[in-house]
Amino acid sequence: MSQAPHKAGFVSIVGKPNVGKSTLMNALVGEKLSIITSKAQTTRHRIMGILNGDDFQIVYSDTPGIIKPQYALHESMMSFVRTSLEDADIILFVTDIYEKHDEDDVIKRLQHAEVPILLLINKIDQATEEEVNEKVAYWQEKMNPTEIHPISALHNFGVEQLFNRLMALLPEHPAFYPKDELTDKPERFFVSEIIREKIFLNYKKEIPYSCEVVVEEFKEEEDIIRIRAEISVERKSQKGIVIGHKGEALKKVGTQARLDMEQFFQKKIFLDLYVRVNENWRTDQKLLRRFGYSE
Repeated sequence: MSQAPHKAGFVSIVGKPNVGKSTLMNALVGEKLSIITSKAQTTRHRIMGILNGDDFQIVYSDTPGIIKPQYALHESMMSFVRTSLEDADIILFVTDIYEKHDEDDVIKRLQHAEVPILLLINKIDQATEEEVNEKVAYWQEKMNPTEIHPISALHNFGVEQLFNRLMALLPEHPAFYPKDELTDKPERFFVSEIIREKIFLNYKKEIPYSCEVVVEEFKEEEDIIRIRAEISVERKSQKGIVIGHKGEALKKVGTQARLDMEQFFQKKIFLDLYVRVNENWRTDQKLLRRFGYSE
């Protein structure tokens, strides 16, 4: 009996901020790899999640939400999106039930794609059947994608059917990564992302967007991982806000992050956080390279 051919390919997940791309990525991979908050532009890097089976490998890419760049950090974030589209065997273009797309910059990027585009209308649990049908008709006329799939990533509705379609469209190819790999990112990356998620959840307005996290030390021992991480802010006033009165705000972030890390690594964590002012790091190419944003 002949063996089924092996399938493998890159699936790029793109769309504007706040449409639920990261929730979808985590649902498709079955692990929490991308951080999720209610604030826009939470994702700053291209994060690959690798799903393996005996006869397939799907390499999902969660990308930053597509925006018009305002400074160097944004430019770097959008370069991750462009690279993801260039690599893709299949593109998942995520919208949601609320999105209208008054400007066509996203659509223009996809019009010249030579691979299947599956347009996903997310958050349909928040809409009536009539509203969903209206959105399907709107996007069919606006973009004419390969397929349209109404889904709810949060409630896992339509995710299995989407996976089946991806399997049908996936090209025959040997695996790109070892079969025991879950992601292309190192452990330090997920430490910094977990801390960033807690910053987004605990601070308001500009503070989360002005923060970056760098893991300075990651020492794994038999029964504990010792981690030292630096939170960069752009101004001295922001440093005071992040630390808080008597250090209470920073302590809260550290406690929440440590608990998530212990679940992620299945090991006891000792976490040491400190805050440093790196003025205007979002426009400083040298600092952006240090933080992993520029070539």
